Amino acid sequence: MPERLVTVGGRSLWSESVGSERKGTILLIAGANASALMWPGEFVDMLVSKGYRVIRYDHRDTGRSTFMEFGQAPYAVEDLAADAISVLDAWEVRKAHVVGLSMGATLGQVMALDYRERLHSLTLMCGAALDVDFVGNITRAFSGKTSSNGLPLPDKKVLEALSERSNPSGSIEEELDRRVREWRLLSGDKIEFDESDFRLREQQCIEHAGTWKQPGNHAMATPVSLSRGEELGKVNVQTLVIQGSEDPLDPPPHGKHIADLLPNSRLVEIDGLGHCLPKVLLPRLAEEIEHHVERSHAGDAYISPA
Repeated sequence: MPERLVTVGGRSLWSESVGSERKGTILLIAGANASALMWPGEFVDMLVSKGYRVIRYDHRDTGRSTFMEFGQAPYAVEDLAADAISVLDAWEVRKAHVVGLSMGATLGQVMALDYRERLHSLTLMCGAALDVDFVGNITRAFSGKTSSNGLPLPDKKVLEALSERSNPSGSIEEELDRRVREWRLLSGDKIEFDESDFRLREQQCIEHAGTWKQPGNHAMATPVSLSRGEELGKVNVQTLVIQGSEDPLDPPPHGKHIADLLPNSRLVEIDGLGHCLPKVLLPRLAEEIEHHVERSHAGDAYISPA
C-alpha cells in the first residue's frame, strides 16, 4: 500500500492510500487519540471494492505521526481539521468524500464550514453537533447535572472507563485487556461483542504505533467555539448522519440534532450500533456510505433548491 509522510508545521503525519480513484476518493478521519487503524482494514477493503480510493491517516500525536509534548506545541481542534486538508494536498486530491467518526465527525463539520470547496460529500458517524458542549457535558455527567440543551449526556460508566487511560498499564497484555474492556462498554449491549476481533485490532494499533502507551493530547486541544454550531445552517454539502441506537457517548437524538442543523442532510439510525465499528455491521456501514456518495455524484440533494 502506498504510504506517505505529510509535513505540517514541523510535524509529520503518516498516511496511506489504497485503491483507484475511478469513482472518487474517500478520506477516513478517526476519533480523538486514535490512529488510522481505528478504521479496520476490512472496512477499507469494502470501500475499495466498490471502486473508491480510500485514504486514512494518523492524527498528530497518534500512531506513526509525530508526537510532541502538548505544552510545547499546543493546538486547537481546528488545527486537526487543517491537518486533514494537508493530507488531501499531499495526495493531490482536490475534493474528497469525507467520513468522520466521533471527533472525526467534529472535524468533518469544521471542514464543511472552512473548506467547503474540498468536500464532495460528508458522512458524520457517532458524533455530536458543534453547538454541543461535550467537554462541559463530561463534567455534568460526573456531577449528576443535566445538559445545557436538553440532549442526553454521555454515559458516566463509559467516561469512568475512558478516564483509566491516564493510568499506565504494567504490561502490553494489561493494556490490551483495558482497551478491550473499553470497547465492550462503547459497543453497547444489543450486538454480541466480538472480543477477539477488537483485541486483534488493538494489537495491530500497538504494532503500528510501536508503543502501547495510550495517546491523550487531543483531550487538551482547544475545543471549537460552540457558536460555530449556528453556522451549520449555511452548509450545503450533502451530508449523511449515522446514529448508533446504542451509542453511549452521543446517544439518540444527537444524530437527529446534527441533521436538523444541516439543511442538506439525511439521518440513518443503525440498530445495535454503539460508539465503535463492530465487524458484523461493517457491510451495512459501507453500503450506507456508498449509497450516499453515489447520490452526491448524481446531484440528488436531500433538499430541494430554494
